[in-house]
Amino acid sequence: MSHTGLVLAAEGFHAPGPVDFFLPDFTGSSWNEHGYQVLLTKASLLLVLGAVVAYLFLAITSRRSAVVPTKSQYLGEQAYNFVRNGIAQDIIGSKEYRRYVPLLVSLFFFVMVNNLFGVVPLLTFSPFSRVSFAYGLAALVWLIYNGVGVMHKGFFGYLKHTTVPSGVPLWILPLLIPLEFLSNIMIRPITLSLRLFANMFAGHLLLILFSTGGAYLLIHATGSPVLKPAGVLAFALGVAIGFLEIVVALLQAYVFTLLTAQYISGALASEH
Repeated sequence: MSHTGLVLAAEGFHAPGPVDFFLPDFTGSSWNEHGYQVLLTKASLLLVLGAVVAYLFLAITSRRSAVVPTKSQYLGEQAYNFVRNGIAQDIIGSKEYRRYVPLLVSLFFFVMVNNLFGVVPLLTFSPFSRVSFAYGLAALVWLIYNGVGVMHKGFFGYLKHTTVPSGVPLWILPLLIPLEFLSNIMIRPITLSLRLFANMFAGHLLLILFSTGGAYLLIHATGSPVLKPAGVLAFALGVAIGFLEIVVALLQAYVFTLLTAQYISGALASEH
C-alpha cells in the first residue's frame, strides 16, 4: 500500500490490548507479558479508594435522619431502599432478607463506585476490568452463600439440596447430580466474575481505542482527506461510549448484587 504515497493511519499506531490494563506501580515499574509482582499497584489502590468512597457516601447520607430529608439524605435513602426493597426483599423474601441487607447494600455500592471509576477524569480505570479482582469478589460471594446454606441445612443437607433435584426419577440422578454440582458449586463463581469483568474490560478497551485512535488520526495521520474527519468521529464515538459505560457500570453493579441475592435465596430455599 505504500506505493500510493499515502501515510496510512495504522502505521505507527499501536492498538490497545490487555497489556494496557496492567498499570505501573508507584516505583514506575510496569507490568508486561511476563508479569511484575508488587504489593500495591494503582489498580489495587483504586479498589481501596472505591471501598472508602462507598463507605463515606453511605455514612454521610445516613448521618442525619431528619423528618424533612436533605438532598443528600434523600439520595442515600432512595439508593438504600432500591437495594433493600428491590433486591433483598423481592429476591430473598420478607422473612429472611433483613440480615442480608447490609451485605447487599455494601456490594452494590462497592461494585458501582469501582465501575464508575472508569469514566472519572484522571482515574479512568475500573479495577474490575482486571479479572483477578472480579474473581476475588466472586469468591467472597461464593463463601457467603454456601456458608449460609451449610448453617441452615448442615453440610450434607446443603450438599443434597444443591445437587439432588426433587421430583425427578431415580434412574436419572447419576447424570443430574454431577451436572448440578458443577453448575451450582463450581460454575457459579466463574460466571459471576466473568460477567462483571468482561463488561468492564470491553468498555474500557473501547474507550482506549477511540480516544487514542482519534488522537492519532487528528495529530499524526496524513495523506487522505478523510482521516481528520474520522478522528473527530472517533472522539465523538468515544464520548458516546463513555455515557454508555455509565449505564453499564450501574447495570453490572445491579446484576452482581441481584445474582448474589438469588444465590442466597437458593441456599435458604426449602426445596431445590
